Formats: sequence, C-alpha cells, structure tokens
Amino acid sequence: MTQTFTRMDESTAEQWAVIGAETATRQARVAERVLMLLRSLSDVVDGFATDQLTHCLQTATLAERAGADEEVVLAALCHDIGKAISVPNHPRIAAEILKPYVRDEVYKMILVHQDFQGRHYYHHFGGDPDAREQHRDTLTADEFALAERFADDWDQIAFDPDYDTRPLEHFEPLVRKVFGAAKLF
Repeated sequence: MTQTFTRMDESTAEQWAVIGAETATRQARVAERVLMLLRSLSDVVDGFATDQLTHCLQTATLAERAGADEEVVLAALCHDIGKAISVPNHPRIAAEILKPYVRDEVYKMILVHQDFQGRHYYHHFGGDPDAREQHRDTLTADEFALAERFADDWDQIAFDPDYDTRPLEHFEPLVRKVFGAAKLF
C-alpha cells in the first residue's frame, strides 16, 4: 500500500507501520543486491593476480577454514564489496553495508581493514606501514587483535589464483540467512 504523505513531518505512526511491514517483507532483496555487488567484483582486477571477487571468496574461504564464526566469514566475503563503487573508501562502504547485520567488533574490523593491511604494502606508496597503530586507542584489545588476524592471516594472502577457493554458491546460504533478516535500524 502506497502512503500519501509528501513530507515525513506530516506522516503518522500507522503509515510508518505499513512502510515497516512492507520493508520487512522485501528484506530478501538486500541479499540479492549484496550478491549482485559481489558478482560485479569479477570485473575488477586492477592489476592483481586475481579479480576482486576471487579475492573476497579466497579471504572468506581462509577465514572459514581457520574456524572463524559466521559473522567474520560473511564480513571476509564482503570486505571489499565497496570496490564495486569506489576503491579509496571501500572499507567504509563495506562496513556500513555490514553494520546492521554483524556485531560491532566485526563492523570495526572491516572499517579499519585497509590500514591494517597497509603493513604489507603502504610503504610502496610512501605511506606509513604502521598506520594500524592509529587505531590502537579507538579499538579494544580484542577488536585490534581481530582486525590484525583478518588483515595478516586472511586478507593480505588472498590473491593466489591456484588456491582452492570456495565458490560464491558455497557462501550464498550464509548471505541469504544474514542479509535476509529484517533490520530497520
């Protein structure tokens, strides 16, 4: 049912109840859009040995095989999804997509992952390879350790075209489960 208000400050609680119910019934579209964005990463290579979809799949495969929980595996899968839109701010894009669906430490892991991964390549661009240290005061010790493990053990090594990487179809049920749950705020 389409609402008739043209200004939010003139809307009613009843109208918002309808909008909320409509949004909840269409939550599956979020999973479909995330899968679409992931698939689009197969066109993004930018000079790497693998395309960015393979990189994301490989990162998620490594996390899963290391025993990471579902939220971390999902975040590993989606960590570079922002590159479908913009490389410079891709961590923030990915983190904000994930935020309503994962716990705060996983959100922060993705938000800071580029600076943590920078230990392995920032020096090639004249950047600070210790950029992760700027986050030491804003992350708890556990959050810092998780971001470190993600960057060092999974993300930075996930560019191997010969690695036994699980396909997107393997992770689709997880994407549908997590992004299919209604989250309005």
